[in-house]
Amino acid sequence: MAVVGACISLAALAGATAAQNPGAKDVKSAAAADAPVLPHDTHDGLTIQADPYTDHARAKQKFGGKADPLSVGILPVEVTMRNATDKPIRVDINTIQLEVRLRNGGRQDLDWISAEDVAALIAHPAGAGAPSRPRVPGLPIPSGDKKADKLAEILKPLTLDADTIAPMGAVHGFVYFNVSNDIGLADDATLYIPDAVLLPSKKALMFFEVPLGKPAQK
Repeated sequence: MAVVGACISLAALAGATAAQNPGAKDVKSAAAADAPVLPHDTHDGLTIQADPYTDHARAKQKFGGKADPLSVGILPVEVTMRNATDKPIRVDINTIQLEVRLRNGGRQDLDWISAEDVAALIAHPAGAGAPSRPRVPGLPIPSGDKKADKLAEILKPLTLDADTIAPMGAVHGFVYFNVSNDIGLADDATLYIPDAVLLPSKKALMFFEVPLGKPAQK
């Protein structure tokens, strides 16, 4: 009976506290409701979300001062893929592109570049060439450039390298686009993911488009 009495007393105390401060009873729920909804596209049980890092302070905090892609005009986009089905889904991450609208009114589709190429551009910003090395998930590609290799070791764990999403699972990581220091292009750009299939049937899903500058409505 003493235990029951203690429980009743605690419940009464909690009720009195809530009555005195009703605004504090659901702070976490209110914070979640006010959280911004990131740009995303959802269909066929797959949600692909994109979070472009266009703020220099935010990018520096994520990548550190030495390995910040934004510092050399490379746009990092954090991609999260969530599978709400009971089947695995495979996404060909190598065909992910960024469609940008140029200042002259034209459009251009940009392939994303590897962590090694981003590291090379950060290590040698004055000698920017056309990045061309293929992305091979999990396979280190030493360049012989110690400075670039050290930066690549920082970037690779953050980079998107998984292409199969388990049932009710998720994968995430960064893809990088060379926008030649015109970070403002992200405001009117669209992340394009054309190749996704449901396993084991290999049934193709419709392509995904995520407008980076237009957050989805709740």
